[in-house]
Amino acid sequence: MTRFNFGKLVSIIALVCFGGGVFGQSFLHTDGQNIVDESGKKILLQGVGLGNWLLPEGYMWKFGEKGDRPRKIEQIVTDYLGAEKAASFWKAYRINYITATDIKRIAELGYNSVRPALNSRLFITEGENNQFVDEGFQLLDSLVARCKKYHLYVIIDIHGAPGGQTGQNIDDSPNNVPELFSNPKNQDLLEKLWVKIADRYKNEPTVAAYDLLNEPLPEGTGAAAKYKDMLVPLYQRLINAMRKVDQKHMFTLEGYNWANNWSVFTKSPDKNTVYQFHYYCWNNPDNLNDISQYITRQKDLKAPIWVGETGERNNGIYFATSQYLEKHNMGWSFWPWKKMDTENTPYSMKSPAGWAAITAYSRGGELNAKTNAGEIFKELLENIKLENCTYFPDVVNAMFRRLPLKLEAENYGHDGYLKSYLVKDTVSHSANYRTKEPVSIQLLDNDKKPKVKGQFIVLNAGEWTAYKFKATDKMKCKVSLQIKAVQQPVKVLLWINGKSVELNVSDTGWSEMKLADQTFRKGENDLKVEVKSGSANIDWINIQE
Repeated sequence: MTRFNFGKLVSIIALVCFGGGVFGQSFLHTDGQNIVDESGKKILLQGVGLGNWLLPEGYMWKFGEKGDRPRKIEQIVTDYLGAEKAASFWKAYRINYITATDIKRIAELGYNSVRPALNSRLFITEGENNQFVDEGFQLLDSLVARCKKYHLYVIIDIHGAPGGQTGQNIDDSPNNVPELFSNPKNQDLLEKLWVKIADRYKNEPTVAAYDLLNEPLPEGTGAAAKYKDMLVPLYQRLINAMRKVDQKHMFTLEGYNWANNWSVFTKSPDKNTVYQFHYYCWNNPDNLNDISQYITRQKDLKAPIWVGETGERNNGIYFATSQYLEKHNMGWSFWPWKKMDTENTPYSMKSPAGWAAITAYSRGGELNAKTNAGEIFKELLENIKLENCTYFPDVVNAMFRRLPLKLEAENYGHDGYLKSYLVKDTVSHSANYRTKEPVSIQLLDNDKKPKVKGQFIVLNAGEWTAYKFKATDKMKCKVSLQIKAVQQPVKVLLWINGKSVELNVSDTGWSEMKLADQTFRKGENDLKVEVKSGSANIDWINIQE
């Protein structure tokens, strides 16, 4: 007769309910070049960065140099409100900026993770007699609990280390030098903080990874040349200390020079390591930064790659970025979830009435005693709540490559010749954008002189480009193309999931050609633009409900 093992049954139930089964999340770990859960299922982390919350950034407040980092922003608030009211403001700010509503919405939109940017000062005091700060840990606990409820992973990011790891505004450096590396005490504090965090979440699968340092040691200031040899030993020290209390979680390591120089990485300091770089495409005209160096290094390091920050541009680049990265098995985190008076983030918060007076002070102006600062900052506390922010669905749809969306013609797929494109001249390369590929991409001649120059593709008879995107459900959409004839007669076939629609293009200037409503299936959809005769320039394909 088999003896009933009640303790074993309890363990199995706990694993199913809280360790990756139907009712809970699973610890993530690395498996070769993949991130997988406990069942071995591959997980591609697609998330948002919770910037400006626990580490406010001046540019997201529209501030100048006098308010370019947290400690300076705090001083501006104190100058206007006084110390006592300023302290109350910041407690309310941190409660209002990221709430349960934000986390629920992030999950609803399809993201599976968040990357909170932490300022060490909110967790451990500076100066002498350093003490842990309860508020920071309570806020992080609350975030983890909310993410657990909505099945989001959390990548904990030390964005501002003790003393600063960059010597720049982004990490709240007090003296514009990377004192984390110049003062050994700061490394002791960082170790103490990370061990505290690791011990706190050692049994929490909602926490996916520990991001030990954000964007350390820029090259342009000389910081990298002086201290880069200290970076990997510091990582190893932190990992060794944290592994004494937490044997489960992944680490994600960033290179120096804004995360992107990996020359110091020769071997993994831990078998559960994910390497990270940041991907911002700020060229004008738009271009995709080459990631081949990271693909090569990934093979050497035999570890997954994750892009911890990308964004701060436009929908065309967002579509192109996620497509490019995911083609190479790289997840991403969009930066940031929301900021002030913008149209290129998922949400935008409105600046309060009278905000111009505050921003003028941040740029060196005089503090005007007549400014109704109390009301201005009170309004800010309301404006940062998600329900009072403006949502931009086009931004979210672009990065997830899902309908409705506007496809820039140059963002055809990355599966190569005869799969994503067919052109007759495969020797010549594009002069603009995707310059290693043969599809001709040219600049728009725009008299209005936009901030970013537009681009279009050139297709001749017998040539085509192909696109893939998703739909959350079966949809009927309006479809139009921005196109012009170069060599007539121009006949174009627009293939949608294997069915074609014929267009005859006669206009030699740019015109929007509208199709009858088209039906798209739930899940992945295929679209191909094929020129049957003549030659055409194609700017975009717009697919809207």
